[in-house]
Amino acid sequence: MSADPLIPSYLDLRARTQRANRGFEEKVTTLEDAVRRGVRDGDHVALGGCTLSRTPMASVFELIRQGRRDLTVSRNIMSTEGDFLLASGAARRIITSWISQGIVWGISKIMRHYVEGGKVVYDEWSHMSIGLGYRAGAMGVPFLPSRTMLGSDLIRRASAVKELDCPYTGERLALIPALTPDVALLHVHRADPYGNAQFDGLPFMDADIAMAAHRVILTTERIITNDQIRRSPDRTTIPFFCVEAVVEVPYGSLPHECYGLYEPYYEHLDEYARLSKERGVEGAREYLDRYVHGPKGWVEYLELLGLKGILDAAARGRIVHDD
Repeated sequence: MSADPLIPSYLDLRARTQRANRGFEEKVTTLEDAVRRGVRDGDHVALGGCTLSRTPMASVFELIRQGRRDLTVSRNIMSTEGDFLLASGAARRIITSWISQGIVWGISKIMRHYVEGGKVVYDEWSHMSIGLGYRAGAMGVPFLPSRTMLGSDLIRRASAVKELDCPYTGERLALIPALTPDVALLHVHRADPYGNAQFDGLPFMDADIAMAAHRVILTTERIITNDQIRRSPDRTTIPFFCVEAVVEVPYGSLPHECYGLYEPYYEHLDEYARLSKERGVEGAREYLDRYVHGPKGWVEYLELLGLKGILDAAARGRIVHDD
């Protein structure tokens, strides 16, 4: 048994996997119900996408709205969703390789407030090691050996990472522990009612996250039929047996992007950057009060964003498909 609760016993993981329902059944539900049943206080929650791309923002907003607490949150590179999870009090531990709104907006004042003040546990891994952790979880092994982080002081900051001399070569290796989230929040372009999912653009780490997690809440831009999914089986990256809930959430990554459908809503991101720069945590909470706690759901949030900005983001996003 590991001393770190992030790394459970693999016998426990095996038993938990065997108990899970992997049946081929329809899993379409509401966002409120999916988060209420799927995310519990104290869970390890993994987020799909990367930085401003395919962020499961609708799911993040809903778990904040429902008042989840004491979460461990992992993602390869975090952006504004990291600020929101910290300022809302939802996250108590962050595992990532980088967290900030984006290069053009500078380092997150919210992250610095919570990390430098010792208000949260911050595990900084390298980008590659985050991916290896999810890959190990997907493979069902307790760790993967690597050389990543051995050449920097990150090896001392990533508390769960160990070192070992290779039994074959005698060379020093880093042992990247498996990341096995209680729940994964993923956003995709399309999925069928059973949870078979496809996405366009960069894959990031979503497939491994889905296989490593015990439960997957899948939001999708649109639900299509299983017949439509079967027309391109090679594009089905997330299989149904990983998924617990499927929710149709158009524009579910805004104000971030979803490749080929919409670009980031930059003016809105500028608004949040101004609030957080001028007022720090209080500015982030002001944003949450208006855009997360104020609306009753995702549709009301989109209404607050405004049709003009959404249509502009969609027009810019579709440029990649133009000849």
